[in-house]
This record gives sequence, structure tokens and C-alpha cells, in this order.
Amino acid sequence: MAPLRVMLLRLALLAVAAVTVTAAGGARPSEVAVGALFTYDSTIGRAARLAIELAVDDVNADRTVLAGTQLNLLAQDTNCSGFLGTIEALQLMERNVVAVIGPQSSGIGHVISHVVNELHVPLLSFAATDPTLSASEYPYFIRTTISDYFQMNAIASIVDYYQWKEVTAIFVDDDYGRGGVSALGDALAAKRARISYKAAIPPNSNTDVVNDVLFKANMMESRVMVVHVNPDTGMRIFSVANKLQMMASGYVWIVTDWLAAVLDSSTSRDRKDMSHLQGLIVLRHHTPESDAKNKFISKWNNAARNRSITSGLNSYGFYAYDSVWVVARGIDQFLNSGQQINFSTDPMLHDSNGSTLHLSTLKIFDGGEQMLQQLLLTNFTGLTGPVQFNSDRNLVYPAYDILNIGGSSSRLIGYWSNYSGLSVAAPEILYQRPPNTSSLAQRLYNVVWPGDSTTTPKGWVFPNNGQPLRVGVPMKPSFKELVAGGKGPDNVTGYCIDIFNAAIKLLPYPVPCQFITIGDGRKNPNYDDIINMVAANSLDAAVGDFAIVRNRTKIAEFTQPYIESGLVIVAPVKQATSSAWAFLKPFTLEMWCVTGLASQQCSFHTVSPLDPSHDIMLNSSMILSLSGWKHLDEKLTAGQNTLASGITGIDSLISSGLPIGYQDGKFTRNYLIEELNIPEYRLVPLNTIQEYSDAYKRGPKDGGVAAIVDEMPYVEIFLSYHCNFRIVGQEFTKEDGALHSRETPLLQTYQQPSFNSQRVASFREFMTSGSHGLVAPLMTAKWEQPGLASEAFWGLFPRYNKYSNSEAAGEPSAAATAAAAADAAAATDAVERQRRPSRLGSFKEIIQFVDKKEEEIKRTMKRRLSEKDNQAAGSSDKDNQAAGSSDAHSVPSA
Repeated sequence: MAPLRVMLLRLALLAVAAVTVTAAGGARPSEVAVGALFTYDSTIGRAARLAIELAVDDVNADRTVLAGTQLNLLAQDTNCSGFLGTIEALQLMERNVVAVIGPQSSGIGHVISHVVNELHVPLLSFAATDPTLSASEYPYFIRTTISDYFQMNAIASIVDYYQWKEVTAIFVDDDYGRGGVSALGDALAAKRARISYKAAIPPNSNTDVVNDVLFKANMMESRVMVVHVNPDTGMRIFSVANKLQMMASGYVWIVTDWLAAVLDSSTSRDRKDMSHLQGLIVLRHHTPESDAKNKFISKWNNAARNRSITSGLNSYGFYAYDSVWVVARGIDQFLNSGQQINFSTDPMLHDSNGSTLHLSTLKIFDGGEQMLQQLLLTNFTGLTGPVQFNSDRNLVYPAYDILNIGGSSSRLIGYWSNYSGLSVAAPEILYQRPPNTSSLAQRLYNVVWPGDSTTTPKGWVFPNNGQPLRVGVPMKPSFKELVAGGKGPDNVTGYCIDIFNAAIKLLPYPVPCQFITIGDGRKNPNYDDIINMVAANSLDAAVGDFAIVRNRTKIAEFTQPYIESGLVIVAPVKQATSSAWAFLKPFTLEMWCVTGLASQQCSFHTVSPLDPSHDIMLNSSMILSLSGWKHLDEKLTAGQNTLASGITGIDSLISSGLPIGYQDGKFTRNYLIEELNIPEYRLVPLNTIQEYSDAYKRGPKDGGVAAIVDEMPYVEIFLSYHCNFRIVGQEFTKEDGALHSRETPLLQTYQQPSFNSQRVASFREFMTSGSHGLVAPLMTAKWEQPGLASEAFWGLFPRYNKYSNSEAAGEPSAAATAAAAADAAAATDAVERQRRPSRLGSFKEIIQFVDKKEEEIKRTMKRRLSEKDNQAAGSSDKDNQAAGSSDAHSVPSA
């Protein structure tokens, strides 16, 4: 209580000594009192105090500002106390100051702003960054530093840049901390992110309290920590976090500018403390390089050494220095406009009976409104860059350096400005260009994260107190290529499981999953029941071969389909025998002769892949062989199989009245009954591939089925085991989902499997490799098509065609000599004749052509074409002469 009594006594004495300052006769006063309010012994206060004193000296030494008038600095120490700071501020008001530089604390700023509003004394704060200190509520408050509104937008841009969606906010629970975190929440919301947990630390908390707060924060999902606390107590957080192993790999720490102020002010950094800061991202006010800034840094350091000041200069010192110049220029303009500095009594402030506070000593600055306007018109270049206020009374061009701490120092990884967002170019460079805040323009240099990791953390983990996702998996007796539930949760396999696990790995955070098998493995579980379990929250999700049908989408959400699917009909076919000489059927007798001669000719040459003279024979022989075998395969397979049931499609299946098999538990049963009106008694549930085969063998008369209706993936699997069945008709529903997209990298990696189609050892499958289904056309046991003739292979000898056509160039051209008289129809016919071989050479001529050397063929063709061009030119001259005497119909060229 003693200090309070002393202060109250001082307040009373000052009240007695209070005077009204009036410039006699309108002359400029010899001095003007300006207050300063901050905590002397603090990280910010130590830098600001010396900076303010140097600024006052520079102002008083400058003849261009306040000529003949001296600034009289009246400073008060707030002692890091909101209550004492308020008392000190009131004492400044009693001393008839025309402006106050400060306060340093946002909390004191809120209280004092009410006082200066009443007394009309402008308040210029170089360190109160709480965004809620707004001009609308506090018209005499002017912020001469950057509002945390912009700093929190910078942090939100960093969060968005790395695609994190949730952060944990660790903040001091006062006006400064709460105001900053509120702005952070708004900034993140604009980027579609959020604060998932708020860890509030009471002011002046001890280590145990900080430990409890961080321990609770560590139990949450987010691993992106945003720290917004006071410079003088904030370092304790990282020491505690290190003990809690929260500075390890996987964590992200983004720290507001208070930490940069601490590091810049520490001339001899503690190596132990720095070891707790490795990998942090730190923001710092961006102040552009300039000669004035460098000169001031040198002057400040020299003065600090002379006064035995052990701390260093930080960015708040620059803003404090510029604040003095804002006041000096404002006062200068105020006096130059003929205004006088007068104070008057406030009738609302009077002393109660017996009160010793003497509130009546507080005076109103009569020219306060005019002084305020002059201050807001400030426009000059200071140590911090352009010093100018916008319509919201914020400094123009707010910007931050973004630092990454590593080792015993920090590294600049980029900048943020309200003009262009994130960049690796300095803001003052970007100010000369059109603003660009597009996602492509945002860029930062690489970061070394906590744990000495260069991999960007996912920023999220499953909470320590959380439960894994309960994922249901159908446990089936067959079709395990798609999904197979084992005896334990770790034994689930199949294509669907592979896709699910790959998708989980792509998430920007880990998600533990517990697979829960549904079913006994002997009979298919009902898939509708599994989906109902998800809807009832008995399961968090389900993975498997679930068809997306209308009634299911009403109760549950589905992913995009990743397997092509649709209902098809499978029916058995009868096998037919083929002749032992069936392999002769593909070719006619003439074609067999050509093949034999070509094969014989090939044996006369040593074929080299680098010898172009043999390309024609090699390629032609290969195509001839493949075409023949393909034709043979079609004849052998197409004619040997006939349908056993006579079912050719969905219409014949419905009208047949025969039993139909379907996969038990799937949507097929309801679809056949509800959509196709097939009586339930005709439907036979089946579970395994063996049951499919057995039902076919028994047939409709012995309790079996005539056909099976199932989805395409299961049919492909079934046909890969049994080749004596085939698909009939077309797919008749796509209700279970649109065709899946193969555009995503995930599905390009996990392509739809071919389901062991190598089990089908048919030659036709080799010729049509790449098709999942085994669909063969119906054929009779006899040949219905003629064998392949030699005319079908003239396309294999293109160079022989050109050679034979060029040989014909030596003969007179009937079209050229009669061009003037030919009509359009004849010209068109000539075109068609030129497009096809002019004649079919004999076998002997073909063989002779193959024996010719490459160079000889080229020379012969070139000579013959040249002769043809010469003949055409001669004909053209004659035509031109005829055209000179009479009009002629033009003949289209070939």
C-alpha cells in the first residue's frame, strides 16, 4: 500500500502546481510537453526508451521542424502492471501534455483510451497491437505500429500455404492475447481453416500452470501451434514444450513477432534456450533497408554501450522512434496553422467531498481535435518505411519478415504483405508491380521443421484420447479378390481394402482405423444391413464391394465409384468338336500358295532389324501370320459354343420362367423383384463360385438355375475360373454407380485387377489380351465364311503397289491426252483407279520384286516418276494452247 500512498500524494501535489499553458500573444511556445508511457525494464521498453530519447534529441536538433520550440519529454514507467500503468497515465494527463507516446500494453491502452477520449489528448501507441483498439470506439487512439489483424492474416496465409486446416492457439489470457486470437480465427475462417483448440495461459503464470496448459493442448488433434504471448514470459513456453516432447518431428510452431523482438534484443543468446527453438517459424515486422535506418542502428548501439545497456534493438524501437517524429510533425503543423495550446477545466471532473484524488486537476486540451487531425495527415518516410495512415487509421503497407530458426540464428524464408501475400521478394519491390495474391504467386523458401526434418508436417494426429475409426468389412466365402475379411482385423485384404488404405495415406493427417468383419465367412452378409449399421452409428464407415443404389444413398454417403459395374447375365454354353484339319480353313488355296512362296523367299535372306531392305517382307509376313491365326481362332471358338438354355438377353430371361441365380446379400435380388417384376420364387441365392457352377450343372429341372444375374466384376472373376460360360446380352443397369475415373494418381496406381484371367487357357484370350470379360460370338459347327484370299493382303505390299504403278508411268496417259474433253465423272473414275493397284501382279513378279535391292527399287521408281512428270508437262502445254482459243472444262487432278 505504501507505493500507492506515495503516488496519491504526488497526484495531490501536482494538482496544486497545475497551470494552464497559453501562448502569450499567439507566439510559438518555447517548449511543448509530450508524454511517454511504457515499461522501462522490458524487452520492448528497453529498446523503445533509448529510441524515444534519441528521437527527441534529433527533433530538437532539426531546424526544419518546430523551429524555436523544444519537445519536453515526460516519461512514466508502467512497471508491467495494468493498475500502476493507469495511475501513471493519469499523472501524465495532469502535466498538460499535448500527446502521449504509448502505452506499450494493449490492456493499459484500453483503459487510458477512455481517459484521452474525455481529455482530447491523442494517444500514439508503438506497441499496443490488439485489433480491438479501434478508431470507432477510441477516436483519440492512433496505432503507430502494425495491428495484429494483419499479423494474424499473415499466419493464416502460412497455414493455407502448407494446406493445414486446424491450429491450436496458445495465448496469454488478456486483452492483447484474446484480441489477437479473435483476429486469427477470422483470418483462418477466410482460408477455410479454424482454431480447433484454444490454450489460454493466465498472465504471470508459473511453470506448473504453463505445463498444465500445454499438456492439455498436446492431447488435441492439431499439431500446428500458434503462440501469441508476451515477450518477457513467452520463452518459458518452449522450455516446457521441450520437456513434453512437443518440439519433436511432426509438430509445427508459428510464433508472432514477440519472439523476434526477444531474439533481436538478446546480444548473447543462451545456447540452451536456442536449442528449444529449433524449427520454429517466427514473424517479425518488416522494415525496409535504408541509410537512415542503418545510421540510427549505429547511433542506438553506441548510446547503449555508453549507458551500459546490455539488451539489443528490436523493431519496436524503430516504431517508437518514428512515433516521436509523427508527434513533432503534427505539433509543427498545428502551430503553423495559427493554433494555440490551451487547456481548460472539464466540468464533468470534480472532486467528491472528502476525496483526495483531485480529479479536477485533469484538464481538457482545447486544440485536441485539431491536433488529432494533423497527426492523421502524417506522410513521411521513417525508419519503418512509409509513415502514413489509411482511412481505418492503420499504417499503409503492413508487412512481415518470415523467419525459420535453426542453430544459433534465424534464416529469412520469405515475406508477407497485405499487398501481395506471401513472397520471396521484398514487399517494397512488389509495391512497384500490380498486386498478385493468387495461389500460384504465393511462395516461401524451404523450411527446416522441428526434429531437423525437411518434410512438411501433416499438422494433425489422431488425439491421444481418441478412438480409432470403426470400419466394417464384409466377410464373404468367395470373390475374395475384391474384399476378404479374415479372422482378425489385421487380416482383411482385397482390391477394395487396397484402395481404402491408399486413400487413408493420402490424407494430410494420420487416421487410425479398426477393421471390423461382418459375417461368418460361410454365407454372404446382407449388405443393406451393413449400410444400416453405418447409418445407425454402429460403424463409422464400411469398406467393400458396395453397390451405390438409390435406396442406400438416402441413409449413407458413398465415395466416388472406383470399379466399373453393371448387371449382366451369365449362361452356360455347349462345347462343339472341330476337324483335325480346321487349321487350313482361314486361307484359300491361292493364299496358302502365296504364304508358302513368301516363307520360302524369307528363307533366302538373313533378316536384320537394322536392314531396311527387309522391312517389307518381315512386317508383311508377321501381319500375314497374325491375321491368319486370328481368323482361325475366331472360326474355332465362335462355332464351337452354343447356348445351352436358349437365353440371349434380359427379355428372354424374364419370359423364360426359368430359375435365376444371384449373389446372396447383394442388391441384385431387390432389383430383379422391384424393377423387373420377376417373381421371388424364381430366384436362387448363391454365395460362392462353386455354388454358381453347381447350380448350372444341376440345371432348372434339378434345383439349379438356367442363368445367373450378377455385377460385372463378380462375373469376370467367375469366368476366370470357368471357361464353359459366357455373358449374354448387354448390361441392363448402371444404377449402382457411374463409370469410375482413371484420372487420379491413386487409381492409376491401383488399377482394377484382371482377376486371374490367366486361368482361362484359350488362344483367343491371348489374341485379345487386355479385356476383362471372356465374350465369344456364337458360331455354328460349319464354316460360314470363306477363307482369306490373296486380295485381302495387297495392303501388306504397299511398296510393290507403288513400284508397279510407277512402271505403268512409261505408258501413254489417256487421261492426260484427253484432259480438255473429259467430263467430271470420267475424272473421278480416274482418281479411283489411281488409288488402287493398277494391276495384280503374278506370284513371279512379286518374288522378283522382293529380290531387288533397296537402291535399285528407288532408282527405278524415281526414273519412272520423272518420265511421268515430263509427259504430264507436255500434255499441259498442249492444253494451255487449246485453252487460249476456247473455254474448256477443267479436269480435277487425281
